[in-house]
Amino acid sequence: MIVGIIGSGTMGSGIAQVAATAGCTVKVFDTNEEALEKSKSTLEKILARLVEKGRIDQDEKNRIQGNIFHVNNLKDLGDANLTIEAIIENIEIKKKVFAALEDYVSKNAIIASNTSSLSIASIASALENPERCIGIHFFNPAPLMKLVEVIPAVQTSQEVTNEVIEIIKGWKKVVALTKDTPGFIVNRVARPFYGESLRVLEEGIADVATIDWSLKTLGGFRMGPFELMDFIGNDVNYTVTETVFKAFYYDPRYKPSFTQKRLSEAGYLGRKSGKGYYDYNEGSQNPEPVKDEILAQYIFERVLVMLINEAADALFWNIASAEDIDNAMTKGVNYPKGLLSWADAKGIDWCVNTLDKLYDEYREDRYRCSPLLRKMNRENKRFFNIEHIAGK
Repeated sequence: MIVGIIGSGTMGSGIAQVAATAGCTVKVFDTNEEALEKSKSTLEKILARLVEKGRIDQDEKNRIQGNIFHVNNLKDLGDANLTIEAIIENIEIKKKVFAALEDYVSKNAIIASNTSSLSIASIASALENPERCIGIHFFNPAPLMKLVEVIPAVQTSQEVTNEVIEIIKGWKKVVALTKDTPGFIVNRVARPFYGESLRVLEEGIADVATIDWSLKTLGGFRMGPFELMDFIGNDVNYTVTETVFKAFYYDPRYKPSFTQKRLSEAGYLGRKSGKGYYDYNEGSQNPEPVKDEILAQYIFERVLVMLINEAADALFWNIASAEDIDNAMTKGVNYPKGLLSWADAKGIDWCVNTLDKLYDEYREDRYRCSPLLRKMNRENKRFFNIEHIAGK
């Protein structure tokens, strides 16, 4: 199978490595020669480290590298069976690239976008044969992260969807099939991890270090929300939040934070700028968390119930199956548990009561309880059976 990759940045190069490891012939396209050279050298370093660690041998390294070709002419992707675009998150630029690509590839070739939140239907509309277009969203770093969201547009044929699912599974990835809605699964469901933590900060309930400590200690999250936002980049995280907020017709649940907006405007982007919610400059001292168990429990449960509510609403609106929603959060962003399984463990009644208390306190639509949670509570139902929960 021949796979085309448009864009030789971190994500494009990572996807190329995944496909090449699976035995595909891969052509990485970029108009920037310097970017192509950087992609080659980065791959060499990554594979050399894998050899050093004993993960692969020299023959395997040579095989993977031998499967990847770097090209600077879009025509060179003409024989690709599947092309995945991984360029800037600008829908007009993506449309232009897709329209140009369609002139070179065969009528049966699949054209996919790695967008994290843009409309696949809109991107597909640029094609003469939009039924061949689909979203294939990898997570960074692509070679390590198990999850891939597969997003058929309203135009996408069932045959293309089925074929892509089999291809991605063949690349030893876990597929989460999701509707073409803003943020898909992960970038939609994860919003409260950042948004509600920012709300707790802005209300003066706790500082950054305490919120992060609470969610890591009681929740088992690998990184706290502020550490993670600094890692992602406050500019990037804010833009995604703003995009989802607008796409959902300004639903208050996705409302961006002025705190994050001001940090972005100030250039306090996180690790990449040396300063964000934390100071990463040499010799800097960051505040220690307030290790108050009652405060930590309040913070953790408030953020958790908002995450659960978002996951339940995604299921309510048939965005994805319960299994795919939980897989998306554990394998896409390394959550310690699937949120729907977590809801079962905490109790659906606990979820409903906690959300109702927040709504009674604030009287904001932000805290409205998902109709699905309320219905399940009335009917005394769970998302999964007991055996499934025990397995988690």
